[in-house]
Amino acid sequence: MSLNAGEVRSLFRAFLREGRKFNNYNIREYILRRAKEGFRAQLTGNQSEAAFSAAKEELQVVRRQSVVYQMYGRPTKNVMELDQASSRARQ
Repeated sequence: MSLNAGEVRSLFRAFLREGRKFNNYNIREYILRRAKEGFRAQLTGNQSEAAFSAAKEELQVVRRQSVVYQMYGRPTKNVMELDQASSRARQ
């Protein structure tokens, strides 16, 4: 089975969607940054089946972690999120 660009793009978008589900700013940004860096590194290298299947497994881990953080995460926002909310309110 050969990889096509649509499958890779779909997996990348799934990572971004799952990353946005985290309530914690630090974890959310970390997941998004890691996804972008990981896929960018694969673009410069070869897109192998092994890398694609490893990325799918990582996506499953991110999904499980998202559920755990939604159940047990802190309801309070951190300083970065408070700053973003106040700047949106001013506009």
